[in-house]
Amino acid sequence: MDLSMDKGEEFIAQTQSPEGAAAWKRQLDEFAPGASDWVVGAVFGGTYQREGLELADRQMLNMAALAAMGGTEPQLTGHIKTAVEVAGMTKEQVAECFVHLMPYIGVPKTLAAMRCMKAAFDD
Repeated sequence: MDLSMDKGEEFIAQTQSPEGAAAWKRQLDEFAPGASDWVVGAVFGGTYQREGLELADRQMLNMAALAAMGGTEPQLTGHIKTAVEVAGMTKEQVAECFVHLMPYIGVPKTLAAMRCMKAAFDD
């Protein structure tokens, strides 16, 4: 295993449940074997390891992008959980992120993001 894969697996172990990580890896690899290796190495072992942003900043960016895209509710819910449980953001900060996005992404996508918040916090 190369260094980026090691760092990626270490990051995943710190930020995701074993069941959650296994689920997305299985989903990616079902029809494209090895696709999850790219995510582990390039994203979690690469992009997330860069200097300049804290994990909370990265989670805020992830939440904004996913909320703006729409149709990404499972991923958005997971990033909300990580923002609060691992990155140290408060529920109020997460909510304020979505309120701030409202003029840019619209009320319907903001409401969808708020439903993801509810799902993340009810778990």
